[in-house]
Amino acid sequence: MHHPLPPPSRILLIKPSSLGDVTHALPILHLLRKKYPNAKISWLVAPYCSGLLEGHPDLDEVILFDRRRFGTAWKNPAAGLDLIRFKRDLRRRQFDWVIDLQGLFRSGWLAWFTRAPVRIGFANAREFAPFFYTHRIPIATMEQHAVDRYLRIALAVGCEDSPVEFPFALTDSDRATVAEMTGDEPYAVLLPGTNWPTKRWPIENFAALVQPIRDRFGLRCIVAGGPDTLDLAKSIPSALNLAGKTNLPQLVALLEKSSLVIANDSGPMHIAAALGKPLVTLFGPTNPIRTGPYSRPDSVVRLDIPCSPCYSRHCSHTSCLRWLGIEPVLATAGEQLANEKSVGSA
Repeated sequence: MHHPLPPPSRILLIKPSSLGDVTHALPILHLLRKKYPNAKISWLVAPYCSGLLEGHPDLDEVILFDRRRFGTAWKNPAAGLDLIRFKRDLRRRQFDWVIDLQGLFRSGWLAWFTRAPVRIGFANAREFAPFFYTHRIPIATMEQHAVDRYLRIALAVGCEDSPVEFPFALTDSDRATVAEMTGDEPYAVLLPGTNWPTKRWPIENFAALVQPIRDRFGLRCIVAGGPDTLDLAKSIPSALNLAGKTNLPQLVALLEKSSLVIANDSGPMHIAAALGKPLVTLFGPTNPIRTGPYSRPDSVVRLDIPCSPCYSRHCSHTSCLRWLGIEPVLATAGEQLANEKSVGSA
């Protein structure tokens, strides 16, 4: 953008999902708040991710976008009426700036529908989304981490691109609830859930970590994640099972209190990375340069095989993760804990 933008009174961030993506967008929210302390900042988000944002000190408003319900508007009159009301309420807010970090047709269209005079997004966003923007921000390559792409937008709207901080909306009540669940003994959190089956390290490998983690590092293991992790957690009977038993802020508090996190490529993994926890992340079909833990390449364990990364949700052999044993994971866990100790004693 060649001309400075007029300072905004009302800003809307559009980043509805997923957990990892919402986490990655927290630094731009923080930088916007620092640059424009008096602006009213709203965030449009899916209900299942809203727990990361509700009560956030840098946000004035969370706007829930129920895509599943609104997606039935063509056949459900009640949902259709709700969608009409939603769009009308969005436009009534009279945003000065809308920043679309999702970059898809639906998010671009929502940005356009607000009639905000400044609508910002990536020049190479997908599904014709750039058609709806007034300001298109070029990025050099897609082989760039999501956080770094968002920081390009921060620079374009007059913010700094540092410090990169991930403030979470946590309360003392969230931390107290987790302390009740976990007690005082230090623990490692296992996160076996993922949204793609191909990103899932075999559950028996997670189960095989429990005893060595106790023997080598003196940590008990806790399995965590959303309701979709319930069946997986049953296959790790020797760990404390908190899968499906925490809401999002409590999951953040659980990770914050942990001594070590071992995770598939998933939303909770990105939360653990943002919290700066000792971390081991298991990668197969996805590329850690693009979607890995931000600024934490040391935490990634993967096999360098010809077909990885393939970005495929379906695979006949899943060799990239099936052939990955527990020893490289335990070795990386030891390095992560040693680094934490050396930083703590420095």
